[in-house]
Amino acid sequence: MSLFDKVFNTLVIEGNERTAKQMAAFYNSTPASIKARISEIRTQKGYAVYANKHTDSQGRTVTKYRVGTPRKAVVAAGYRALAAGLV
Repeated sequence: MSLFDKVFNTLVIEGNERTAKQMAAFYNSTPASIKARISEIRTQKGYAVYANKHTDSQGRTVTKYRVGTPRKAVVAAGYRALAAGLV
């Protein structure tokens, strides 16, 4: 199974919320590579992957990724871009 498939399954199929560092450690990869796969999920597959900032108990800020439902305004903007031939 490719790294893309592993990240896709973690976020989309299983519905987990994870940091790039957590997924990189679990899949023996790098956070940069995980972020690149997340970008592919957004652009090639069309899923709304959100990057949410969290502060842990020690005051460190981390970014957790999750798949969610886009707002109506985002979907409407996408349709307008398609109608205008921008995409």
